[in-house]
Amino acid sequence: MTSVHLLHAGYTTGGVGSSIALVRDGDALIVVDPGMVKSRSLILNPLAALGVAPEAVTHVFLSHHHPDHTINIALFPNAEVVDFWARYIGDQWLDHDGDGYRLAPHAQLWVTPGHTGEDASLIVEADDAVYAMTHAWWHQDMTPAIDPLGDDQEAIEVSRARILAAADIVIPGHGGPFRVPGR
Repeated sequence: MTSVHLLHAGYTTGGVGSSIALVRDGDALIVVDPGMVKSRSLILNPLAALGVAPEAVTHVFLSHHHPDHTINIALFPNAEVVDFWARYIGDQWLDHDGDGYRLAPHAQLWVTPGHTGEDASLIVEADDAVYAMTHAWWHQDMTPAIDPLGDDQEAIEVSRARILAAADIVIPGHGGPFRVPGR
């Protein structure tokens, strides 16, 4: 069984919080972007409700390295951390295959630059839909159209088109999920 659970819908008003998700894929338990939240209980309580202890998380996936997406990595002491570039376990910096690297049978890293040159998206072929967890968009309403902090708007547009061609549901960097138009 492969499933995606939104633990925390991010926001950018009155503070900043990242969208945080849990992916269950076989034996893999993947937390996506455990960044800034008002209280760590906003991550830990939804995990507990799903029967997941922080020590059981096998992977942490980072869409990029901004603190609002990374600051709570240490909540998951046994997790392999995966970003666009490599895998990190304890004091080991290990290579991976880059674009297309599979964290689990149905969870795949895509390199999707634009917001930063080091952005990646996690594409998950879940039982109910294909999900993309990404910072190609900030909010549930697909705004802002032009990323005010983006490194390369042209690259963002290429990444967005690629994601929209594959995903049914997108969880943006700072908001609830949206269904891809026409799906």
